[in-house]
Amino acid sequence: MSQEVNLPALGESVTEGTVTRWLKKVGDTVAVDEPLVEISTDKVDTEIPSPIAGVIEEILVAEDETVEVGAVLARIGDGSAAAAPAATPAPEAAPAPAPVAQASGPTCSPAPEPVAPQLPPWPHPRPPAPVQRLQPLPLAPAAPVAPPAAPAAAPAPAAAPSVPQPVPAASRAMPYVTPIVRKLAHDHGVDLAHVSGTGVGGRIRKEDILAAAGGSAGAAASAAATVVEPSALRGTTVPMSRLRKVIAERAVASMQASAQLTSVVEVDVTEIAELRQVVKDQFLSSTGTKLSFLPFFVKAAAEALRVFPIINAVVEGESIVYPATENISIAVDTERGLLTPVLKNAGEKNLAGISKDISDLAERTRTNQLSPDELAGGTFTVTNTGSRGALFDTPIVFLPQVAILGTGIVQKKPVVVTHNGDDSIAIRHTVYLALSYDHRIVDGADAARFLTMVKDRLEAGAFDADLGI
Repeated sequence: MSQEVNLPALGESVTEGTVTRWLKKVGDTVAVDEPLVEISTDKVDTEIPSPIAGVIEEILVAEDETVEVGAVLARIGDGSAAAAPAATPAPEAAPAPAPVAQASGPTCSPAPEPVAPQLPPWPHPRPPAPVQRLQPLPLAPAAPVAPPAAPAAAPAPAAAPSVPQPVPAASRAMPYVTPIVRKLAHDHGVDLAHVSGTGVGGRIRKEDILAAAGGSAGAAASAAATVVEPSALRGTTVPMSRLRKVIAERAVASMQASAQLTSVVEVDVTEIAELRQVVKDQFLSSTGTKLSFLPFFVKAAAEALRVFPIINAVVEGESIVYPATENISIAVDTERGLLTPVLKNAGEKNLAGISKDISDLAERTRTNQLSPDELAGGTFTVTNTGSRGALFDTPIVFLPQVAILGTGIVQKKPVVVTHNGDDSIAIRHTVYLALSYDHRIVDGADAARFLTMVKDRLEAGAFDADLGI
């Protein structure tokens, strides 16, 4: 009785994978944990081992086909059903009939003969054995004359892989090509059969595709780069606007009157990224606003401000005032300059309320429809410099506030993660959070405790109950 081999979960947020190469074929015998197939996801390329020992009776997913986690990839049994499914994969159907006619058993015959065309698994030790027997044949052209008709048939398949080895006619005779490289070749109209790979083991890289395309991609990039329209302000002199003067005066006064320092932490926000992906449509239809990362940052900061009120304090002369509410100023970039409308009582709001209020304040700030009261009374500031691509910055604290949180760009990158005591590398969503603070009032330990709480809250990603939808 056959058993199914399913595509396992390959990461917390991985929902599908692409079969890039089968390391075994129908009729092959596999052992437990022996590599069976190569799978590519948006986070990792990996080999899937066989969960059981037996004979591959059926392959259900073709190479370059994408399936969801849990899909059946193949069936493995005792070999009794191998003869029927042997015709399932089209590429293996042609070589199979000849061995069946010459040998009595379907499980013995396909083993020697179909191995010859299975050149792709070059990185693995088992398939190369037949390849080594084929390679010497092209080195002795006179050899086919001595053997009779039977050996003469053997050199024929050997000649095909040997001549076009860098450029084989069939995809199975060339080194493994990733789906990304295949797509790049398709987009540039490049025939992979005429590309010599410069990667390890002759693997074709994207650079090889671009080179084969005659540098068209580079030419296109150069052409795009030339379409840069210079600003009309070049070579002119304009007076400072009133708003620009006020911002400049306040910035200088704050820097001169306070001792400013910045602490930075890196935060893994993968859980939040996955939550956003799941609820984005429902959130948009319910609130009328898109769910960005900013409301999560503001929510986590508001909660931490309640626990560490020194970060939410304001300075009045020689006194430190601890407000009873968390009124968070949100930095908004406008054509007139940087303005900071205030999100009142942020600590009392859920993500839907924070998102709608930020969207409303930002829109009315840019259209100059705010009242003066909406720009006053802030106790803490959040500035999202990552919205313009900055990794992080060291924002300036504007008195009388004593702290400001800068959020950098959320980006995917490889990170060392620990699971059950084992370290591994995974692709994660990360962001840098930079807290600038007035060192006269806030100690470094206070800043570190505040940032740690915000970091832990964001990395846990437990915001389902705070969505407000």
